[in-house]
Amino acid sequence: MVRVGIFGATGFTGIELIRILSKHKDAKIVYLSSQRYNSRVISDVYPSLEGFCENKLEDMDLEKAASVCDVLFIALPSGYAYEIASKTLRKVKVIDLGADFRFDDYSIYKEWYTGNCDEYDKIERVYGLPELYRETIKKAPIIGNPGCYPTSAILGLAPALKSGIVEHNVIIDSKSGVSGAGHSPNQINMYVECNNNIRAYNVAKHRHRPEIEQELTKIAGQNTRVIFTPHLTPMTRGILSTMYCNLKKETRIEDVYDIYKDFYKDEYFVKVLKPGNYPATKNVYDSNFCQIGFEIDKHANTLIIMSVIDNLIKGASGQAVQNMNIMFGLPENTGLDMVPTIP
Repeated sequence: MVRVGIFGATGFTGIELIRILSKHKDAKIVYLSSQRYNSRVISDVYPSLEGFCENKLEDMDLEKAASVCDVLFIALPSGYAYEIASKTLRKVKVIDLGADFRFDDYSIYKEWYTGNCDEYDKIERVYGLPELYRETIKKAPIIGNPGCYPTSAILGLAPALKSGIVEHNVIIDSKSGVSGAGHSPNQINMYVECNNNIRAYNVAKHRHRPEIEQELTKIAGQNTRVIFTPHLTPMTRGILSTMYCNLKKETRIEDVYDIYKDFYKDEYFVKVLKPGNYPATKNVYDSNFCQIGFEIDKHANTLIIMSVIDNLIKGASGQAVQNMNIMFGLPENTGLDMVPTIP
């Protein structure tokens, strides 16, 4: 039985972790922390957890957490995970749902985030996208769980870039549900601002862009640049990323389908749709699946790739549990074998 602790248990990703892990047959939640709701029972804060999780929320105590847990999920803003991992190194495994361990180059992290991680390069960590890094995840002490937008974009683009059928400069148009804006209230996620409204935000300056470029560059084997525009849409959860890539030569859509099917042939959580079928966020709602479809615009010689995920599950907490399963030698879909919710 894997003993689990969660720092930041009352945010959207923390609650999603609790929901998934409460039904995980090989995991037990033994430690939950929350500064805001310290000393309260989690089911009193979120009554939907009544009968599923009755743990009391505690203040952050690294020594205690490391002594009673096998793995710590960090669902906190940037900067916290580095401090926690530094003080619990070699005592417990760490899976960070924030950005502290996603980057290969500390200078890029510092450019986009506020955390202070002065000995960044001394800490061994792995970028936690299982479909690309499964073997290194198995042995990793620390996982940098990918961002939600990067997960949808990288999974959608990886086969095309790896095969070399497209140019290495890409346009990414992504649309996310409001839960992607976070739990803390602000103008962008207020009901009156979101309802019956769709807006672009952080155009050409979203901090997920360098994360996407880092991983796509490694996949393509050459410097890859993206134009990335995120949008907030009036739905609770889900991400649709539509990506535009120039084909190097005239290509049949059947050949693209074969490339994608072969690339993901052993991946339980990635579903490649047949030509003519397009993914929709409802197809993966409340699940850990990623669904990918594509079309070719012959007039512009452009491959159009569409990728959908649930931003809170495959884009965050579900992928974190998938990483935990890999780290502890459990079947990858344990606790995650959920049929998407329709309607």
